Amino acid sequence: MEDKFVKDLALEQAVGHHHALGTSITLQVFGTTDDRIVQKTFDLIDHYEDLLTVNRDQSEVMDVNHAAGDHPVQVSSGTYDLIKLAVEKSRENFGFNALIGPVVKLWHIGFKGAHVPSDGQIKEKMRLTDPYNVELNDDNQSVFLTQKGMELDLGGIAKGWIADRIRDFWHAYGVNAGIINLGGNILLVGDSPKRPNGQWTIGVQDPKEPRGDNITSVMVPKCSAVTSGTYERYLVVNGKKYHHLIDPRTGYPVKTNLAGVTTFTKDSVEAEIECKRLFFAGHPIKGWHDNPDRIGAIFVYNDEHVEYDNFGNK
Repeated sequence: MEDKFVKDLALEQAVGHHHALGTSITLQVFGTTDDRIVQKTFDLIDHYEDLLTVNRDQSEVMDVNHAAGDHPVQVSSGTYDLIKLAVEKSRENFGFNALIGPVVKLWHIGFKGAHVPSDGQIKEKMRLTDPYNVELNDDNQSVFLTQKGMELDLGGIAKGWIADRIRDFWHAYGVNAGIINLGGNILLVGDSPKRPNGQWTIGVQDPKEPRGDNITSVMVPKCSAVTSGTYERYLVVNGKKYHHLIDPRTGYPVKTNLAGVTTFTKDSVEAEIECKRLFFAGHPIKGWHDNPDRIGAIFVYNDEHVEYDNFGNK
């Protein structure tokens, strides 16, 4: 897709649109109409996609997957750090698992050929998802998947990590305020230039309405907002609905009354991780927001009831 740039002189901002990471990306940099920083950011995103994608045959992550059961693969420091974080979080067994790929591919929900696999097929693929079968070597930054057929997929965490790298990049270029939107993964950089208190307004998707129709909204300081939901990708067989969020503990779509949960945290990679934690829990976790980097969470249930965690009496 050709990059498009819009310069809004009244608001002093440069806006860019790009397609990467399997989604539509929008960047807004406030305080300038010079779009060179936006273009350089697109180049950075493309660079990280080249390293981390599993949707092409060649990438650092695919090199690791191709060598599964055979030998370790040395990767660049950024890729190694992200893989290490993903494996550590997968071992916590709260619902996120970067090795769940073989089971997800079996269901293929949201894509052509989606179907309900047999119990036997699921059990067979589940044997390839143990995060303890990943060997990490900090000395030479190598990764080894010890069983043939294992697959590492960072899709559930990579956008957040990339958003945080973009924020670092913008800070290095002196950007004081902006919005990074990686296909619904939002990172708000600096204080909002539109309000004296610096707060931003973030809307939460109504699960029963078209994308962009919000069920609620909140005012937040600079932070990241990430949503996990069951309402955009699903399969219906014999009247039964199967959503795409597979529980790595069972191999089946997670059973939940939640339509979606949105987390608001300081860093985007944490928003990705904590969104999965809360979604798989299915409800607020006592003490979750005691961490100062966690601003709050919004739970939207299938009956459209909305629950606010740490957003006062809203």
